[in-house]
Amino acid sequence: MPTRNIVTDGIPSSRVKYSKLASDDDGYIDLQFKKSPPKVPYKAIALATVLFLIGSLLITIGALLLAGYFEVTHRDRTVPVLIIGILVFLPGFYHLRIAYYASKGYRGYSYDDIPDFDD
Repeated sequence: MPTRNIVTDGIPSSRVKYSKLASDDDGYIDLQFKKSPPKVPYKAIALATVLFLIGSLLITIGALLLAGYFEVTHRDRTVPVLIIGILVFLPGFYHLRIAYYASKGYRGYSYDDIPDFDD
């Protein structure tokens, strides 16, 4: 059977010098397994804080309106204030909780769970 003489870049395969790999080399380097430090999404945390504060304010105002501490001419308009307050409060609280637990290093929480607004 004739031997093949494959030429790559003008060098015949019989003249290519090979070196043996080290016996302890498994093909991986330690750098590829190191985690980079977490990137803190400051804009998203600021937005979550604003949502949390606005929602808390609306819940407080809605509760005071329903309790009768303010004079209200139309009682049916107080319930939407409370509902909107709850809808604004929940995402703010949720993301602030994730940011707090991630900053404290709790297992299962990271800044990657918070959506980032970097373009």
